[in-house]
Amino acid sequence: MTQLDGVVKPKTRRSKRFLQTRDPKLTENMKTALIMKGGNTSETVTKALKNIYALKKPNAVLYKNKSIFVWLLMVILVFYLQEFFSKKTDCSLFLFGSHNKKRPNNLVFGRMFDFHVLDMIELGIEKFVSLNDIQCSKCAEGTKPLLVFAGEAFETVNEYKRLQSLLTDFFRGPIVPAVRLAGLEHILHFTALEGKIYMRSYRVLLKKSGCRTPRIELEEIGPSFDFVLRRTHLASDDLYKTAHKLPKALKPKKKKNISHDAFGTKFGRLHMQKQNLEKLQTRKMKGLRKRKGEIIQGKEESPKKTKVE
Repeated sequence: MTQLDGVVKPKTRRSKRFLQTRDPKLTENMKTALIMKGGNTSETVTKALKNIYALKKPNAVLYKNKSIFVWLLMVILVFYLQEFFSKKTDCSLFLFGSHNKKRPNNLVFGRMFDFHVLDMIELGIEKFVSLNDIQCSKCAEGTKPLLVFAGEAFETVNEYKRLQSLLTDFFRGPIVPAVRLAGLEHILHFTALEGKIYMRSYRVLLKKSGCRTPRIELEEIGPSFDFVLRRTHLASDDLYKTAHKLPKALKPKKKKNISHDAFGTKFGRLHMQKQNLEKLQTRKMKGLRKRKGEIIQGKEESPKKTKVE
């Protein structure tokens, strides 16, 4: 591929097909997460990255390169590398782990728009329980989780609102048209309370209840985190609105004269031309036929005269 005046021109059919996969689409591909760690990481951060990668698989890419040169570049040019690797691996989400004296056990969740950083939120790990610490059966890889957000801060504080949107993008999984009851077996619960975010992972158990509806029990499978919100880098309102803009082809077409009430009942209004009701043809029924001697509009109908030859 050659690059002239900022435009990449493919030379072969293979490179042309590759560039077509990166072109904007009406329905974008599944969001993939890029997970990497910085030069200095603690054992807690390393295990946390691996556990989050296990929750996100197969829609995640984990970088395990331990080269000192790469670590140095990540510290100096972390934002440039995130954009570079994001474009290289076609990842719109990223997770960066680091550890230092000022900010120990640090995780940075972020997402990209047009291969540029849109939002970044820094969370500190205060308590962590890994998947291996809880001995129980786990959910299958690629299971779409149910996301539950509890706490008033997710509805009132702007930083927590963006954090909820970011975590939803990160963990929601593929978009499916329908879900069966047995497929709802994984729950990720986020609670915002007193300046902390508690993340818990549960497995849904369907027990016998003696009726058609099963009895539901939750079993904690890990990992579990106690986060504290640190620094944030949020996009402006205009850029955030642009990132959520839908193409015209995907916008639902507005149907005229159709409305719904509070109960979901659909109402429609029909416009018809003016009709002459005097010439309206009704259904002929035996019960509506005129009989001899009937009084019609106040007059007595005389019997029909028959011609006698």
